[in-house]
Amino acid sequence: MTTSVLVVDDEALLRTAFSSLIDAEDDLEVVGEAANGRQAVELATRLSPDVVVMDVRMPVMDGIEATRQITSARRSRVLILTTFDLDEYVFEALRAGASGFALKSRPLDELLSAIRTVAAGEALLAPSVTRRLIAHFAGQARTQKPQETRAPQGLAELTEREREVLALVAQGLSNAELAQTLHVSLPTAKTHVSRILTKLGARDRTQLVVLAYESGLATTL
Repeated sequence: MTTSVLVVDDEALLRTAFSSLIDAEDDLEVVGEAANGRQAVELATRLSPDVVVMDVRMPVMDGIEATRQITSARRSRVLILTTFDLDEYVFEALRAGASGFALKSRPLDELLSAIRTVAAGEALLAPSVTRRLIAHFAGQARTQKPQETRAPQGLAELTEREREVLALVAQGLSNAELAQTLHVSLPTAKTHVSRILTKLGARDRTQLVVLAYESGLATTL
């Protein structure tokens, strides 16, 4: 199966480089390019790509707002690609609905793996970003009063086992690591995650992490 990709960056040379790299892969296909967030939203609406590779700082409309509009329609997953490894971009992009966050400073070959990971519904966060994300939300939850945290819709529908799985997902565990930790088969681990995604109305694992920590849920499980 071929994964369709929309490349969004205000620098023409980078758009060309990314598009050429992606199109050279048999299982990936660039279906469009955009130079700003507004164009990205228009093309995503018309083309419904599987993955949008999204720059953050752009004219007309930035990548975070474009991500918010694209993911609200639930058509595509967004991979944020930026030069700036800063908390404000990480947190805002994830809250906006991004499925992953990668740095332009990394080798271009890693972009291909990132696209495939996001297309498959897996979380994609650089290790340093994951650590800071968890620390940020965990610290935020400790300082908030109970009434200030908002439980995700559908939380009451989770079984005790699913709550346990969600806590582990929030720690960044993969399906294979879940299976090993819980002493279950890999298909069983995948089934647990799939059911949690459905019950909480989340797009992917990254959104499960955000829901778990932003609501304070992960610190109480």
